[in-house]
Amino acid sequence: MNHPSKTISHSLNCNGKLICLEIPKIMGILNLTPDSFSDGGQFNDEKSALQQAEKLLRDGASIIDIGAQSTRPKAEFLSSDEEIGRIGKVISKIKGEFPEVLVSLDTFYAETVKFGFDEGIDIVNDISGGQFDEEMLDAVAETKLPYILMHVNSSYQTMHEKTFFADIIVTVNQYFSKKTDELLKKGIKDIILDPGFGFGKAVEDQMKMMDEVEFLGFGNFPLLVGISRKSFIYKPLGKSPLDINEETQKFHRTILQQGTKILRVHDVAEAKKTIDHFLNN
Repeated sequence: MNHPSKTISHSLNCNGKLICLEIPKIMGILNLTPDSFSDGGQFNDEKSALQQAEKLLRDGASIIDIGAQSTRPKAEFLSSDEEIGRIGKVISKIKGEFPEVLVSLDTFYAETVKFGFDEGIDIVNDISGGQFDEEMLDAVAETKLPYILMHVNSSYQTMHEKTFFADIIVTVNQYFSKKTDELLKKGIKDIILDPGFGFGKAVEDQMKMMDEVEFLGFGNFPLLVGISRKSFIYKPLGKSPLDINEETQKFHRTILQQGTKILRVHDVAEAKKTIDHFLNN
């Protein structure tokens, strides 16, 4: 039996540009942070950020996800003003240099969204589900941009606290159902669902999500999955975040087969090979 998520062709309205997700897309990660867990400090000036954006596009990304704040455990907490200061002119310069690229902004602050919108972003990627800033969802609604809704614990302080779930699939679906109703009522119509791998979930629950990702969201909205360099993969294997490409691509194949539409990754070239292989077999 075909699951709805495999057969429905989703599309997104990004600033009036209609993006079809029939063919899975790659979102390349561009961290403007000094303290991200695997590439901190590499791209936190305009020149190196532009060079990395060019590499991500050349390797096969169609979306670049720009983040100024690391959300790894024990990361430095930044205010919105500090995020905006770190971003500077990176967004507008990337859009000027590569007008065809979609830029996603990874933030949980309303003010950063407003700044990003003025700079030319196409998508809002909010790890908080609007829970860390009470003005966030209204700010997103004003932009009319697509919104990535991630499952996460309810506060910044608890986002990495391991939670016991009687059934992770049921819990995540209940969260998605409640939150998407809230978003739709605010006029946010282009919604992408992110199950929140790496945020407050035990390894066993994340493996269950991996095996049953097709049942998340019931096919009503496109799914984005970000498992790149996550500890639930490398820690049980006793490996480093940079040494799990083979395992990551195997998991990517599993979730693509279940209808996942966007892969959020550091290693774009490897993800591109995986998608090409998936499409041609």
